[in-house]
Amino acid sequence: MASDLPTSTDIALLALRPVLPTALGAEPESTAGDFLHRTLRPVLKLQNELLLLLVADFLREHHVAFRTRDAAEQLRMITELLGRNVKLRYTIIGAVVGLFTRAEQEFYRQHRSEVNRRLLELATQRVNSQLPAVAALLTAPEAA
Repeated sequence: MASDLPTSTDIALLALRPVLPTALGAEPESTAGDFLHRTLRPVLKLQNELLLLLVADFLREHHVAFRTRDAAEQLRMITELLGRNVKLRYTIIGAVVGLFTRAEQEFYRQHRSEVNRRLLELATQRVNSQLPAVAALLTAPEAA
């Protein structure tokens, strides 16, 4: 049975995360709301660039005319895309869950559907607040 002590991997993962004012404290997560503030927000902030790249790559690969749309239509497109496209949703979930500590993974397993719902809501908000950055990534040359 696993020890409750953090592993060296857990310590390294936590050290990577940005410190957010509402994410302070070392108490274990007891609710999905606690988990959102202590884990999801810092991990999504850490993975922000990757999140934007994943969305831009998806738009590019599926030939979505994103840059030619006005901001309101771009917002609607991203919200719908992250709400309905299973492949993109699970790619984003994997990019975030892969940076959970062992204890966070345990919490995630017990509250998977609620955490996924909150994670995708936060990811959608993050992308929607950075639509110009997504459009700029679409104009950038693809990595070889």
